[in-house]
Amino acid sequence: MAPGSKTFFTIPEWEPLPFLVHGFGDRNWRSSDFDKHPRLRQFTPIFLWQIHSGIFHVVEEVPRDRLAGDALLTERRGLLLIIKTADCLPVLIVSRERRAVAAVHCGWKSTAQGLVQKVVRGMEELFASRPASLWAALGPCIGGDCYEVGEDVRQEFRKRGLNGDAFLTHPNLPGKYFLDLAKANRHQLLECGLKESNLFRVDRCTHCEGNLLSYRRSRRTKGRMLNFIGIVPERAEP
Repeated sequence: MAPGSKTFFTIPEWEPLPFLVHGFGDRNWRSSDFDKHPRLRQFTPIFLWQIHSGIFHVVEEVPRDRLAGDALLTERRGLLLIIKTADCLPVLIVSRERRAVAAVHCGWKSTAQGLVQKVVRGMEELFASRPASLWAALGPCIGGDCYEVGEDVRQEFRKRGLNGDAFLTHPNLPGKYFLDLAKANRHQLLECGLKESNLFRVDRCTHCEGNLLSYRRSRRTKGRMLNFIGIVPERAEP
């Protein structure tokens, strides 16, 4: 957990980067808190209409309307890319060389469509960010021991030729499996050229921990955790 009164998790190895802000919010971090935080209130927040897709958007200015998709990329200072989650996996990516960032929403559908790999390729093509130089952080999500899915989900991964190691057969229910979203996306990141030493994780299960929001644990919940990344405005960088 980040120090002080902040209610979001950060990656310690990322803290020394002077141009970067990032965080994985818990259940207590709300959109109004961005305006109260001394570093974050200088940013313009960019939210997505998340549709469980393989679609990403490059933003270089504040869009007039909310974009539909599941990932945002930018090299523009002062834009805060925000992903909402309540069991799905948030992935934050940073290019230290090019000072470009991305925020990715990885539910099972986006994972099956290889969204993180599309984002990595997009950063390489648009920002000249070499995959081997990228850092990626995987935030809190539902754990592999808690995320029960059906045969249809496993077949969707198979149909797309994706690695099946992220699935475990349910010990008691035929035709049911446990899916490890973090493992599946970690594999995809490594497969497209990221180094294992450049992958980081906030290893917390949203389904098990009460300070995190979980749709599977409480389907009545309408709240979502806010995960964010941005490039500090030039005037504010140390």
